Amino acid sequence: MSRLLRIAVTGASGFCGSHIALAAARFADVVCVGRRPGPVGRHVPWDAAREAPGLAGADVIVHCAAAVGDPAPGSRAEAMMRAVNVDGTARLMDAAAGRPVVWISSASVYDPRADRSLVREDHPVSGQLNAYGRTKAAGERLALAAGAVVLRPRAVYGPGDPNLLPRLRSRVRAGTLLLPGPDVPLSLTAVENLADAALAAPGWPPGAYNIADAVAHHRDAALRRVLRAHGVRARIRHLPLGLARSAARAAEAAARLRPGAEAGLSRYAVDQLAHPVVLDTGKARAQGWLPRRGLEDYLAEVAGR
Repeated sequence: MSRLLRIAVTGASGFCGSHIALAAARFADVVCVGRRPGPVGRHVPWDAAREAPGLAGADVIVHCAAAVGDPAPGSRAEAMMRAVNVDGTARLMDAAAGRPVVWISSASVYDPRADRSLVREDHPVSGQLNAYGRTKAAGERLALAAGAVVLRPRAVYGPGDPNLLPRLRSRVRAGTLLLPGPDVPLSLTAVENLADAALAAPGWPPGAYNIADAVAHHRDAALRRVLRAHGVRARIRHLPLGLARSAARAAEAAARLRPGAEAGLSRYAVDQLAHPVVLDTGKARAQGWLPRRGLEDYLAEVAGR
């Protein structure tokens, strides 16, 4: 009797990794590799910043483990981010020893200086505005050179989201949410769509693939609806883009004076909200992947709780 496919998911205790591990458990034996146990399967401890992962018996590896955030340049947090996202990737690819690897990247690797109104995978990968973007770009270069499939989602959201929604809520002051510049179209990625892609991708040709929902959203309307669904009523006001950039530079300069601090506002955050960023997912669709979830589904589930 043949055994089940064994999928190792790194970072399975995190938001994206936990969803991928749960989806994989429907048809495979799951091994959760990381500092903490995942939601299913066997746990193999791994500190991505210091050691090689134990991947014995795994047929496929989905690499979700990553250090996230927006640390100040030259900080200890930035050094740790490089140790996890770049050095950890090198250790993982060596340990994979030619087995299929799906490496979860980010649309943050794309050059913000070029037009992103419709971003394909050949968009320049350079000029990133923070350590996260730079280290994800460096890590995915290693993964691509070793023959991995690299997925580039943008603004992943869904049940259990620990980053996007909490940060959005934290920006509401006195019932007002200030957003930089005018309304723009933005791609979002339901975590379920990312999980579907991650589990289909081992059969795809090596390379980079954009992953996003079927349609882009107008920023203001989408954020207003998400806040309302979570019981937050907020007026949206637009901050002139030049003023927002100046405030971000000042906040970053102040953060550099406080070891371990993260800027309350950054150039990266301003960029991500102030410019159109729409991902072309045609390359992934050509492999048979289709986004089955959208913001409407998420909002309906939140409303039904």
